[in-house]
Amino acid sequence: MNRKTFLRNSSLAALALAASPAAKALPRETHLETRRAAALKTTPLHFAGPKVRLAILGTGGRGQSHIHLLLRRDDVDIVAICDIDDYMLTNAKSAFTKSGKKQPQAYTGSPYAWQDLLKKEQLDAVLIATPWEWHKPMVIGALEAGIKYVATEVVLGITLQDHWDVVKAAEKYSANVMMLENVCYRRDVMAILNMVRQGLFGEIIHLQGGYQHNLQGIKFNNGQPNGGIGCEFGEKAFSEARWRTEHAVHRNGDLYPTHGVGPLAHYVDINRGNVFTTLCSYSSKTRGLHDYVVRHCGENHPSAKVRFKLGDVVTTSINCANGETILLQHDTNLPRPYSLGFRVQGTNGLWMDVANGVYVEGQSKEDEWDAAKTWLEKYDHPLWKRWNNEAEGAGHGGMDFFVTHAFIESVKRKTSTPQDVYDAAAWSAITPLSEQSIELGNATVPFPDFTSGQWMYRKQTFAVNDEY
Repeated sequence: MNRKTFLRNSSLAALALAASPAAKALPRETHLETRRAAALKTTPLHFAGPKVRLAILGTGGRGQSHIHLLLRRDDVDIVAICDIDDYMLTNAKSAFTKSGKKQPQAYTGSPYAWQDLLKKEQLDAVLIATPWEWHKPMVIGALEAGIKYVATEVVLGITLQDHWDVVKAAEKYSANVMMLENVCYRRDVMAILNMVRQGLFGEIIHLQGGYQHNLQGIKFNNGQPNGGIGCEFGEKAFSEARWRTEHAVHRNGDLYPTHGVGPLAHYVDINRGNVFTTLCSYSSKTRGLHDYVVRHCGENHPSAKVRFKLGDVVTTSINCANGETILLQHDTNLPRPYSLGFRVQGTNGLWMDVANGVYVEGQSKEDEWDAAKTWLEKYDHPLWKRWNNEAEGAGHGGMDFFVTHAFIESVKRKTSTPQDVYDAAAWSAITPLSEQSIELGNATVPFPDFTSGQWMYRKQTFAVNDEY
């Protein structure tokens, strides 16, 4: 199957796989995430305002993490959940039992059960935590059902047209679509945002970030719910390896850009006084996934015969209307420690995540790094100062609390979400644009303006105070 055929059939393939009797799950994250979700805090969180009637589509590891967190809030009623797998639904239901809250209506039995949910339930909001191929149809389906607030896990869509379709649907129905990019709420990332806005680094010139995370053990497993080293992917595998690895077989580009670019976009006000203008991507050779299979299962394993298209390191450069440059790297096929590789550099200094250092001219010793910790504590963002206790025990070091809190508060107050559909489209569209650039011989391609020129007039709404 070539890439064009894969993109055309990806959603149907996911549906067929999900519906097969051997299917074990339709999760967003790994089974490890499921186990982590079970260990999250259960201390109730009390908030003022009306209750939000919410449905969750996808109760795999990531969906269950959201369920555990939202069950703690007294301003949320999870009235419906949906998945095609009894194993995951049972795990999700156990969280409701432990919390003492009413069991939600469970929709299952068909890959299209989520459509029945949208028709039958009276909802204020929907949260989507399914594989990538499902995000666009589920977002648009929720909007067409009259729901004004939709949250989705990353990414927004597969093709560039997917992104335009979601943007146009949100505009047509005057609805809010928020991508749950939680790294924007990481504590050090927000402290640096505070420093940027206070001018500590001067005028921002260059930024770097990415997704540098060894996913070999995520893209392959032994097919068992309890996990384990193996070399299976597709229908013989469990969890993310059932669907995510296929993208590495058929696609070559930055397949997961939003963890890196989301925070960087906020630093330079993308879609709010600034905009991405052009993009160029390069891809290295691909060796890592094949080597992993051979190392663990031998040269004769069927997965060792697969030709993976995804380059081991994909590097993307982006230009901005205000003159900044952004460098992103996608590195998930090779052995390495986890790092998002952030760098924020201006006319007066910089922060480098990997160096764990900050340098501010006139305040740091000449040509010497300051320990980042001192600066990060001094410029801790007001959101973290206010909500630190509530965030304790939430997933991803507390980040999950902030991103879901922002969504729920927006629903309750009937305001725009601080990360909106234009942000979701711009950050996520890096994937198909990088694929296009690589296919064209590393050509520089124009970056679409999803705001249709409104970026020149829109005001910053992300993390402007300590509310949400």
